[in-house]
Amino acid sequence: MKQLNNLLRLSGVERRVLLYACLLLNGIRLALWLLPFNMVRQRISRLASVWVCHNLTSPVSVGKIVWSVDIASRYTPGGAMCLVRALTTQLLLTRYGYTHQFHIGVAKSENGNLTAHAWIEYKGRVIVGGLHNLSQFKPLSAVGAKQ
Repeated sequence: MKQLNNLLRLSGVERRVLLYACLLLNGIRLALWLLPFNMVRQRISRLASVWVCHNLTSPVSVGKIVWSVDIASRYTPGGAMCLVRALTTQLLLTRYGYTHQFHIGVAKSENGNLTAHAWIEYKGRVIVGGLHNLSQFKPLSAVGAKQ
């Protein structure tokens, strides 16, 4: 009941961003399950280029975008891995006109296995996908930087 009250207290814009985060998280998760990563990236790039919000009556903060992705992740069945969270955040940041960088990196674990991780930086700060050992990950790509 408390969650419902919290949801009802959100502004219309905040509810919309939360709805977008829920839909995108689950849609991207399904797309990654069905399609190759490169195809998903191409479709996300295409969507990002046409889904930009030009006239905002009340702007959406980066904090609200990150919050909405966190909340949507919490209620996604089976959770959402870092790649899905980072791609969702990237789309929302692009929609609302925020300059950011999408990173994918790899690290070697103690037993010699490679581990991948995705994260988003905004103004030089990691806003999604921060780990205590993030510095161990060697970036393979930095995508989505906009000037």
